[in-house]
Amino acid sequence: MSNRDRYWLVGIFIVAVMMWFAPVPNGLEQNAWRLFVIFIAAIVTVIVDALPILAASILALSAEVLTGILKPKEAYMGFSESFILLIIAAFLIARAVIKSGLGKRIAFLIIKKFGKSSLGLAYSVMGADMLIAPAFPSNTARSGVLFPIVNSLALDSGSKPDEESRKKLGSFLMMCSMAGITLSSSLWLTAMAANPAGAKMAEKFDIHITYAEWVLGAIVPVGILFFLIPWVIYKVFPPEIKETPDAPNIAAEALKEMGAMSKDEKIMGGVFIGMLILWVFSGVFGLDKTAVAFLGLGILMLTGVFTLKDMTSEGNALGTLIWFSILYAMSVYLNKFGFMDWVGEHISTAIGDLSWPVVYLTLVISYVLIHYFFVSQTAQMLALFPVFLGVAIKAGVPGDLIALMLLYATNFNAVITPQGSSANVIYVGSGYLKGPEIYKVGGVITLVNTLVFLAIGTFWILLVAKIMG
Repeated sequence: MSNRDRYWLVGIFIVAVMMWFAPVPNGLEQNAWRLFVIFIAAIVTVIVDALPILAASILALSAEVLTGILKPKEAYMGFSESFILLIIAAFLIARAVIKSGLGKRIAFLIIKKFGKSSLGLAYSVMGADMLIAPAFPSNTARSGVLFPIVNSLALDSGSKPDEESRKKLGSFLMMCSMAGITLSSSLWLTAMAANPAGAKMAEKFDIHITYAEWVLGAIVPVGILFFLIPWVIYKVFPPEIKETPDAPNIAAEALKEMGAMSKDEKIMGGVFIGMLILWVFSGVFGLDKTAVAFLGLGILMLTGVFTLKDMTSEGNALGTLIWFSILYAMSVYLNKFGFMDWVGEHISTAIGDLSWPVVYLTLVISYVLIHYFFVSQTAQMLALFPVFLGVAIKAGVPGDLIALMLLYATNFNAVITPQGSSANVIYVGSGYLKGPEIYKVGGVITLVNTLVFLAIGTFWILLVAKIMG
């Protein structure tokens, strides 16, 4: 540990102790305030790169349990969440995709078609995400589909995780794919579990959002951002490999050398397609997505495509399970202790007498920024969407406009932090991206998403609502 890191840790600790013993703000219980102090201290240590996110999370877990803020059962509840286990299964299946050779084949096929530039690869990955998103009500499951492809593209370009070579191409593609999920989830009502839940909640305010209105309202801002975001990332987080004019020919030769699909590739491909089909129809047949993932993993182990040795060598999966489970539980209990409601009420009080356009802008921007404190998009939507929607309607904000914008924001704010979405976690754990990089670049992406949705999306949504109303 460097002297710089020590100074940061000492400074953060001193500030946290002062906040810990400071008078509790009016309207908050002591446990809510002190859990927030632990949470924000852990996040700041990651932002300033004083500690890895795993170490910061483990220390936070120890602090909240040993001080009695959370009971052990409460602090460890994240480890039993099915969607977190789905992320871990996705990590392991991604390794099987690579080991079998199927990932390399898919990567070479993409490079052959779009591989003349790193930017072209980014657009192709994001385009594929847009196409499959409406059939995936889980953006976590979708990240599990996209990650093996992106990982293979990175590895086959000589870009490896946790090395300087990660910046050749892997870091850039991982960031683009992660950002792309925020857009595909915004575009389709069925692309993220919180979307239809939010639309249902809006009905309590006599706001009825149809599938067509959702897609039409999002299509213009998302369409602009689809072309804009990869270019922005290319500028602020550029890959070292930019032009690859020979890559398509090299990929074609590599595919020729690989020859026909091997037995392991065919098994992996069949399992992968089977999982996709079951995920797509999981809502119809009441299937648990995590159980589907583990079924696929079990078949791969039964056929020898994936072994126990492969599992033990996948260290990122265990680390991700630990830190994400810890932060998720903290976020849940910040909400249960009333911290999020307290924040929402203060915002409501502060803007109650303002004109509706100002209220609208304030609420949307606040909703985006508050996501720094949430480790789940769905949790934020359930906690704050009805509060913000009610305040907005009382202030005269058009109901369809604010309802759609807040629900879109639930998706396009997701890369503001490494833990901002369960879909992020597999990318964060890949080794290609570092915590401070995600806070920086993710902040830029979230800013661009917010500006485009507010500046262009606002007027477009009002037009769509008028036409369809």
